[in-house]
Amino acid sequence: MRLPADRSRWLVPGQARPGAPRLYCFPHGGGSAAEYARWGAALPGFEVHAVHLPGRGARPAEPPLTDLDSLVAALVRAVPFGVTGPYAFFGHSLGALVAHEVSRVLWEAGEAPPGHVVVSAFPAPSRVRVTAPVHDLPTQELVTEVARRHGGLPPEVLASPALRALTANALRADYRVLETYAWRPGPPVPVPLTVFAGRDDGISEAELRAWGAHTTEPVDVRLFPGGHFYLREDTPAVQRALAGALTRPRRAVGV
Repeated sequence: MRLPADRSRWLVPGQARPGAPRLYCFPHGGGSAAEYARWGAALPGFEVHAVHLPGRGARPAEPPLTDLDSLVAALVRAVPFGVTGPYAFFGHSLGALVAHEVSRVLWEAGEAPPGHVVVSAFPAPSRVRVTAPVHDLPTQELVTEVARRHGGLPPEVLASPALRALTANALRADYRVLETYAWRPGPPVPVPLTVFAGRDDGISEAELRAWGAHTTEPVDVRLFPGGHFYLREDTPAVQRALAGALTRPRRAVGV
């Protein structure tokens, strides 16, 4: 039986909207749930809940989860997705992979999957690239390499040894999740899928469209100006596109 949700640990809720579909947002590697919880004001048709992983933010004393299977299993045990009604997923970068795997595990377990999944800045799982691992680098090298590859780290983090160490702990755990992940072929999930990406992120359109092999539903690909963190360059435009994707009449969220 599913454990009750402990929203003070696993979820950072946005504005309460009883009866509205829930949108669960999965942050990027080393990312903060608070960034996505703030999106609620721009998405009035949804009740936004940002996923908050152990080992960061208000959960610094908890050991981080460092492999995808354990991370997905913990989320599925802790959060009763779908119990409160229709819901959807948004995941950015590593969060895209986590969102997809959670929806796949829920469906395979016979539970209601999300009505729509929006994946962002991540190639299809079957096309994930093998790159030089960074999760075992020393703190300074780890933070520097992640900043070089993707940007997105605030200057104050790069300038402060204390903040660098805290950030590196989350980055190390999340990059270990990514760098030890091995795609396992399986049946496609019957969930509508939308793919967002920045035009300058270096992910090819073929890698984005390859998400079509992971769902039985049509896949829409939407490109935005910018790089890996395109969604910070024009957040309102991304939020409008997200709301449009989730409310597209092709399939109602949660049905």
